[in-house]
Amino acid sequence: MKLIYCGTPQFAVRTLERLLAEGFSIPLVLTNPDEPRGRGYQLAPPPVKEAALRAGLKVFQPARLKDAAVQAQISAVQPDAVVVVAFGHIVPPSMIRLPPLGCINLHASLLPRYRGAAPINWAIIRGERITGVTTMKIDEGLDTGDILLQKEVAIDEADTTETLSERLSREGGELMVETLRKIAQIQPRPQDHRLATFAPILKKEDGRIDWSMPAQEIAYRVRGLRPWPAAHTIFRGCNLLIWMARPVESLPVASLVPGELKADGRRLVAGCGAGTQLEITELQLEGRKRIAARDFANGMRLQVGERTE
Repeated sequence: MKLIYCGTPQFAVRTLERLLAEGFSIPLVLTNPDEPRGRGYQLAPPPVKEAALRAGLKVFQPARLKDAAVQAQISAVQPDAVVVVAFGHIVPPSMIRLPPLGCINLHASLLPRYRGAAPINWAIIRGERITGVTTMKIDEGLDTGDILLQKEVAIDEADTTETLSERLSREGGELMVETLRKIAQIQPRPQDHRLATFAPILKKEDGRIDWSMPAQEIAYRVRGLRPWPAAHTIFRGCNLLIWMARPVESLPVASLVPGELKADGRRLVAGCGAGTQLEITELQLEGRKRIAARDFANGMRLQVGERTE
């Protein structure tokens, strides 16, 4: 089977590697253009490009898929199917109609739940216990195509976006191989659009902590907003990133107003909504390294009643 592979971030690398290991022919890989990164803003290739070049594959990095020259280069491959994993482009109708087996997308949720750009983040933020991966036929909607196969994956209590992404990428790679092997026997299943939920792209402001929320909800956000935009607040006029935190199950005697910080023995505790409290275990003050919260509390010499903003 001859494929065009479309993907960009690290999440998409595993599926590419599994397809190659299973002997699928991939004469062309599409990925996003190189982007400036780091302090020097040097151009850096996306992870899928690096993986494709290591495998000796041809890489094409169009900025726009609708350009006639781009469409001509894609059409010239005459693929049996197009595989799309976290590509970052909307696939145009001409490309959807091109392969006889269709454009097959791997989505990191159990569709129709969490359609959109950030399904892993939002599943954690919303406190889900189960998520999964779905292969689907791409249509002209946003993650609305017919479902081919699905695989459930549990969300552990300590999972962050990074750890859950790694597991979902492994399961997704296996599911895509199974889908392509069985494509002739699979009966596509329409989605029930009434059950759809959405996972919009994250914005910087999504990371700002609202201390009036219960501690459990804030803890979900801390885990689900890693590595970007990261849960953050303002402390003494500086941005403070919260990297690890958990609800306090047995509350200290003293109550705390939302946003108030207190060094409770070896713990750093913050007041939250509904009378709850959050134990912060790892954080990072603007311009400094990530450290354990107890070291932060010792170094900052917290004042009684001191609050974040």
